[in-house]
Amino acid sequence: MSRLYKLYYILVYPFFSLLHRVRQRGRENIPSGAALICGNHTSLKDPIMVAFAAGFRHHIRFMAKDELMRIPVLGFLLKKAGIFGVKRGQADIKSIKTALSILKSGGKVGIFPEGRRVDSEEDSEAKTGVIMLAVKTGAPIVPVYIPREKRLFSAVEVVIGKPYYIDKIKAGSETYSVYAKELMQKIEELKP
Repeated sequence: MSRLYKLYYILVYPFFSLLHRVRQRGRENIPSGAALICGNHTSLKDPIMVAFAAGFRHHIRFMAKDELMRIPVLGFLLKKAGIFGVKRGQADIKSIKTALSILKSGGKVGIFPEGRRVDSEEDSEAKTGVIMLAVKTGAPIVPVYIPREKRLFSAVEVVIGKPYYIDKIKAGSETYSVYAKELMQKIEELKP
């Protein structure tokens, strides 16, 4: 875990906790080694909430849209915290290689399978990248539910589900899509 990540955590936690007290349920479900931490995504605050729910001990390296990484000061700080960019809407080999490398070295990658923030009224399909990463590395997927409604100055309970594995499956977008849909169902089932 980078020193800068620890520093960010220590600095951001008290301030963020004033706005949203993150309560977690299921932190013990996060494995000690490699894992794909996958949650639903409705707000820019979601990665911070997942990081605080996972706790100081688990450094999650989030995949974020590449546009964020190109914002002058913000992009620099995000990169130093271990966050890496992905070019949405295309096969971004560099981000896939980065995620594979993190997982193969025993790290945790945070991915929002829908690939974007989704309004609570919308239906959205999960992208298949997380399934491909799970199959290629053998890393477990940890589903995470983040409440859609996040009122200021109130508690938000983030629910971390039990990890599960994807067996070696035949590569193909149709097969991967079935497993991606199953992942989103597992996330929704965690809703209190």
